[in-house]
Amino acid sequence: MAGVQFQVPLNGQKISISGGKLNVPDNPIIPFIEGDGTGPDIWRASVRVMDAAVQKAYNGKKKIAWMEVYAGEKSFKQFNTWLPDETVAAFHEYLVGIKGPLTTPIGGGISSLNVALRQLLDLYVCLRPVQYFNGVPSPVKKPEVVNMVIFRENTEDIYAGIEFTGGSPEAQKILDFFAKEFPDKFKKIRFGTNAKVNDWLKTIGRAEESNVNVGVGLKAVSALGSERLIRSAIQYAIDLKRKSVTFVHKGNIMKFTEGAFRDWGYALAEKEFGSKVYTWMQWEKTKKEKGEDAANAEQKSALASGKILIKDAIADITLQQVLTRPEDFDVIATLNLNGDYLSDALAAQVGGIGIAPGGNINYVSGHAIFEATHGTAPKYANLDKVNPGSVILSGEMMLRYLGWLEAADLILKGLNGTIQSKVVTYDFARLMTGAKEVKCSEFGDAIIKNM
Repeated sequence: MAGVQFQVPLNGQKISISGGKLNVPDNPIIPFIEGDGTGPDIWRASVRVMDAAVQKAYNGKKKIAWMEVYAGEKSFKQFNTWLPDETVAAFHEYLVGIKGPLTTPIGGGISSLNVALRQLLDLYVCLRPVQYFNGVPSPVKKPEVVNMVIFRENTEDIYAGIEFTGGSPEAQKILDFFAKEFPDKFKKIRFGTNAKVNDWLKTIGRAEESNVNVGVGLKAVSALGSERLIRSAIQYAIDLKRKSVTFVHKGNIMKFTEGAFRDWGYALAEKEFGSKVYTWMQWEKTKKEKGEDAANAEQKSALASGKILIKDAIADITLQQVLTRPEDFDVIATLNLNGDYLSDALAAQVGGIGIAPGGNINYVSGHAIFEATHGTAPKYANLDKVNPGSVILSGEMMLRYLGWLEAADLILKGLNGTIQSKVVTYDFARLMTGAKEVKCSEFGDAIIKNM
């Protein structure tokens, strides 16, 4: 590659995809970004755990050929760019990669390196499994009943980044367009004209100002974007024999974006998975035609035969119900912003974002980047202190995605055994009675020992 150079492992081979299935060699080349802040400490512990799991599971017959690529502060210092084109090209070429936490650059340009990677590689699924590990401190009474998998749409919604600064010429163009083409909608922009601004300023005793500052953003939700996310969630539920898929949305207010997401989801479920699912839309139809008792009996019979229930829930109510009755939720499919809120809230229920893994996946092309879901915590950088659990569990997700299930299971076994023995990093130790606080690297050692 020209420009930024990477050292390609000579003993590794590329992962490929054919017929929608990954072809994983015994020595796959995996690009990695160690991350900023605490990233290097976390990566050193995590890569040892992943390598140990692979070694133990396959007795040397399989081994990952790691290839470092660059983004974030390390890249900026070395190459004067936060996200080199060569890094994106490497993830594209080698299909599967993993990364630590990255700093969001201050100022103009890229608003988020994580979001940029997702959009550039069209990683439309943000996969966030949420499960409890026995012994982890939790703020809820029964964290063990939380066992959910979130499919968060990753490329649309307001995270597409289509927004304009209040008072800018670009924002004014949007306001002028709405005023001309959609006057009824424009009336709903509370302070969209100088006259409205001045009227308000008069009511609070301030001098008149002729300055309209209205930030404008576009929330785009497409049928194609919604359907491919929902299709992935339902297929996942079928493959792993989960009990339900819930569409989480705010369609009661945003009827033509979030509401459309829900409607497209039901239509797709019935059209493409009709023999394997039972939907609330079917229940509503039967209720209307035959009554509620008949609808209830139909649903009960469908679920008893092994069909997966497809249902929906309003986003704000969902954030309550995952606390009060988490057993009602299994696989969740939702839009970008809802998924951001929900995944972090659920992570708190099972011990915090420090052990919350994530994966960004395009199930059609096979591309996937697994990542820490927490920040860089720069004040702890190079102290060998923080919990590496998020990257370790993201590595577990990556191994499972590769089909190396035995190695993935060993990581879970090692992590469970370590936490139950109360050998933990400071974040857990300060909340657990009788815990032994260890360093980041020592926590990795303990996980390997407990495999």
